[in-house]
Amino acid sequence: MKPTDNNDIEYFHKVVDCQYACPAHTPVPEYIRLIAAGRYDDAYMINWESNVFPGILGRTCDRPCEPACRRGRVEEEPVAICRLKRVAADNKEDIKKHMPQGPFPDNGQRIALIGGGPASLTVARDLAPLGYEIHLYDEWKKGGGMMRTQIPSFRLPESVLDEEVNYVLDLGIHTHFNTYVSSMKEVLADGYDAVFVGTGAPRGRDLSKIPGRKEGDANIHIGIEWLESVAFEHTDSIGKKVIVLGGGNTAMDCCRTSRRLGGEEVTVIVRSPFKDMKASDWEIVDAQREGIPIRNNMPPKEFVVKDGKLVGVLFGKVRAEYDDNGRRSLIPTGEPDEFVEADDVIIAIGQDNSFPWIERDLGITFGKWDLPVLDKTTFQSTLPRVFFGGDAAFGPENIITAVAQGHQAAISIHLFCQGMDLMERPDPFVQMTSMKMGIHEWMYDSGIAMDKRFQVPHVQNDKALSDIRVEVELGFEPPVGFKEAMRCLNCDVQTVFEKDLCIECDACVDICPTSCITFTTNGTEEDLRTRLMAPATDLTQDLYVSDLLPTHRVMVKDENVCLHCGLCAERCPTSAWDMKQFFYGVTKASEVCQLVLE
Repeated sequence: MKPTDNNDIEYFHKVVDCQYACPAHTPVPEYIRLIAAGRYDDAYMINWESNVFPGILGRTCDRPCEPACRRGRVEEEPVAICRLKRVAADNKEDIKKHMPQGPFPDNGQRIALIGGGPASLTVARDLAPLGYEIHLYDEWKKGGGMMRTQIPSFRLPESVLDEEVNYVLDLGIHTHFNTYVSSMKEVLADGYDAVFVGTGAPRGRDLSKIPGRKEGDANIHIGIEWLESVAFEHTDSIGKKVIVLGGGNTAMDCCRTSRRLGGEEVTVIVRSPFKDMKASDWEIVDAQREGIPIRNNMPPKEFVVKDGKLVGVLFGKVRAEYDDNGRRSLIPTGEPDEFVEADDVIIAIGQDNSFPWIERDLGITFGKWDLPVLDKTTFQSTLPRVFFGGDAAFGPENIITAVAQGHQAAISIHLFCQGMDLMERPDPFVQMTSMKMGIHEWMYDSGIAMDKRFQVPHVQNDKALSDIRVEVELGFEPPVGFKEAMRCLNCDVQTVFEKDLCIECDACVDICPTSCITFTTNGTEEDLRTRLMAPATDLTQDLYVSDLLPTHRVMVKDENVCLHCGLCAERCPTSAWDMKQFFYGVTKASEVCQLVLE
């Protein structure tokens, strides 16, 4: 194998698995260390720079970082990264003084943002300090988009949402709430230098072809529309017997909301097997904790209506079969159909994009699923001054993905407005700093905490189900947050090897608790993986390989099982090993500005 290039930005980035998995590449271990030190303001601002909504995401994020967490490879549960983000948000003090302070010098250019969700707010946050006049349009009375209309208040209190949305709006954003944009042509005619579309995926899928759908319409609801109606207090009750169709996160929100609005027998019914449900594991657990049963392998066949009123749903019975490529087929079992009584049915089977307000003669090309044709790097449409992001770009995802796309779209908009090449994007900010304080002392807690993952307390069901505004999850108190933070393995503190200092004494091999270091003759990667102290079987994780040593051996470290404990560096008599913090910050539009100045 060729020697590992210590100057390769992405090599060490990939080793920080949690940050690498996060769409916004939030520096997770860095803010967790700050939480452990009680520096909540600093931890919050590290998050705010990357993901813009620490308090919101600390409650609602889909948590792609946690399955990637290295702690999950040595025990059952990863670090509670999402819940720790909330610890910083809940315990911060006045952090506005750390944020950009307006008014900002006007650069003479105007940007329109259509939709007030996380993608648009991220674009506004990044571009306002650069002097752009930002105009945000949204059909609702407040900003937040789907965070406000589709996430119930028992999961995300309105006070938290308002606070973090207003941090952005207070940068001098011109807001046009209660304004439905009905024509892109009219927006373009207003002379904006660029337009960003962040309208989400606002159309819920229906089951219009199932018999009885039209006749039972008064008591059959589309999930996201129903949640919007609840959020804006147009709906405050539901029948006693409720069926929720669908297995995603929206279905979990609908069933839990139904329990709070009068549903006594609320059942989630899914056509697929339990293991194929798209809802996050913790969302399913929260629904089950509230006494909501989930039934699987039951596709709806008919909405049963008697005397003009919905009385229930008739379901078939299926089993799943998978081919060699993992494609699923649902095969009828031959069992009798089952009728389930219901006063109301909520359909939560997915969402689609909808752009009826964008005229098709403007030069904006649409492709499959009525999605805009975009450059996947720049988010620019086929009409150069129009950009998309969030669910409006490539279909339904999640908040953190919308934020990540908003950052990149902001860079593109800034480059476009400055007449620069949109593909000439600055590299991320990267820094490597030695963590040495003394011979055997480090500027981080290198010891491995033995605690198992701590459980977040919840409000008792009787109280939680009595008021839709009662937040169910209470979050970690600071002492427990500290203990959970100490479970982090500091994956951003890299073991960096200097082969010219190595005397090949093998002391690091002897002391390594996971046998991740091997000195051996070189070979192909496939060969090396079988000849290490412990076979390196996870092909997604890299091998760290040195150049040839005097004995014509190479040092090979399996990144998959390294605990970043620093014992190799402590034991090494020549300091051939060092522990260096690798800080990776995703490029923002402000870095483009610095590039122009340079």
